[in-house]
Amino acid sequence: MMEKISIKTIDDYIASCPVEVQLLLENVRQTIRDAAPMAEETINYQIPTFKWYGNLVHFGAFKKHIGFYPGASGIANFENELSAFPKSKGSVKFSFDNIPYHLITKIVNFRLAENELIWNNKPEKKAKTKK
Repeated sequence: MMEKISIKTIDDYIASCPVEVQLLLENVRQTIRDAAPMAEETINYQIPTFKWYGNLVHFGAFKKHIGFYPGASGIANFENELSAFPKSKGSVKFSFDNIPYHLITKIVNFRLAENELIWNNKPEKKAKTKK
């Protein structure tokens, strides 16, 4: 879906996508940002990533869907609410015409709490930076 250009920021990533998908990506990005304003935006695995005490969530554009990657725990903890969407252990596919922004917010909030809890219970990690 993306052109072969150097992707260094989420802005670069979104700009490389078809115009009709850019607004959807911006909406997903803003939904995550609203839920986790303290999280760092970056590119990991060639897709937009938010980090807070480690990887928080990733998302990306594909031919017919937006991929959302909250990790295995993010999928497992919202199994019932995600039942209408194709998913795997750590990812879910949202069709362009059915992106559940309210559910993305809930999953991001869950992942924020989970990452902070894990961080606070790993003494060896406390000496490192949170991002």
